[in-house]
Amino acid sequence: MTLKRPLTNITVKPLFTIELATDAQVIGDAPMGYFRRATIITAGRFAGDRLSGKALGGGGDWLIKRADGVIHLDVRAMLEADAGESIYMTYTGRLKMPADGDQRLARGESLSASEVHFRTAVSFEAAAQRLLWLNDILAIGVGSRRPQGPIYEVFELL
Repeated sequence: MTLKRPLTNITVKPLFTIELATDAQVIGDAPMGYFRRATIITAGRFAGDRLSGKALGGGGDWLIKRADGVIHLDVRAMLEADAGESIYMTYTGRLKMPADGDQRLARGESLSASEVHFRTAVSFEAAAQRLLWLNDILAIGVGSRRPQGPIYEVFELL
């Protein structure tokens, strides 16, 4: 059997940009061979043509950093649309920063999307009638990093 490539073209549609403020809580080097940190969301905003609102405090990223420096993201966040509806957003992903990334962030510098490999797979849960469409989509995010937290451009996979 010969497969022709590509079998399909993947297209995306911008959903929103989200900026999160976070507070890191370091656990440290775990005996399982990785570094563990919880990064708690304290606030945030998201805005797009179809959806805008705020990120509520209390969610977070329960991440691990491998020995080679690549970070595995495991995020759960509560969003509130401008009309007051609740949205549960989850994503997993990978973040690979330059070797001096942590030091630059500690000095107050930001890392652009072109300097980091920061990619996420995003899904949503919503009960509000107006937002039921979110339950049926998958999205991807491309991130950059500021000292106060990440910024993601989130795109619906079509």
